[in-house]
Amino acid sequence: MKLSELKIKSITALKEELHALLKEQFSLRMQKGSGETPRTHSFRVVRRNIARIKTILNEKGRESHE
Repeated sequence: MKLSELKIKSITALKEELHALLKEQFSLRMQKGSGETPRTHSFRVVRRNIARIKTILNEKGRESHE
């Protein structure tokens, strides 16, 4: 997921994407807890994508309040 792709999306689309990523992060944690070994790099990828979306949502929120 690229930053330029995220900046184009609307706030509602970003929130939906964030919700989907949080669900994916939860399922990865459950898999790890139950002893399954998911791809370990996917934790980092999901966590960073969540951070990217939150950053863009904060930027767009600040722009709308100015």
